[in-house]
Amino acid sequence: MEDTKKTNITNEEMENNWIVRFDDMKERGIPLMFIDSILPGHQRLNYALVGDTASENPEYNPIITEPHGFQIGMVKAPPGNGPAYHTHDYIEAFLPLTGDWRFYWGNSPDEIEGETIIGPWDLISLPPHLYRGFENISEEDAWCFAVLEQHEVFDKRDPKWAPQIVKRAAQHNFNADEKGKMIPPENFKELEKQMAEKLRMGKK
Repeated sequence: MEDTKKTNITNEEMENNWIVRFDDMKERGIPLMFIDSILPGHQRLNYALVGDTASENPEYNPIITEPHGFQIGMVKAPPGNGPAYHTHDYIEAFLPLTGDWRFYWGNSPDEIEGETIIGPWDLISLPPHLYRGFENISEEDAWCFAVLEQHEVFDKRDPKWAPQIVKRAAQHNFNADEKGKMIPPENFKELEKQMAEKLRMGKK
């Protein structure tokens, strides 16, 4: 006899706990989620949709908290912006929702060895330990969807930035400790508000 587990999830529970509405989500971006987020060319809004995700700012809350075995995020970036050169110990895959994106990568923090341009409905999966960065090369704000292999958060540095990125962020008083948690400047909240306005938080 087949063992079928009963869920008993109501319509209200589904709406409250298992569905992400874009109109609600777009108000919940994190403008300074990483130490590179303050740097020109790397400014963006990050969104945590499902589960814990890569972050150096501990003050983020995934919209869906039920365990999934994977993690989902999104990024909105203005033209010419995106994550700086970094690596992870796990796989992450990206699928642009709007705009064109340049992805670049290499086997060390010192050299970019490859690049490609992908657009909506294209997908790129990046293996562990490969250094990577990407940027919106469109003429307007663009959105990208990300799926990350499940991993522990704040147990080590994550992302691992190229040394030049760490140095540039430190010049803006943005640092991270050995567990990967951001050490923010004293005026962090003010900067966060300014960045949210600059990046048009809540706008598509």
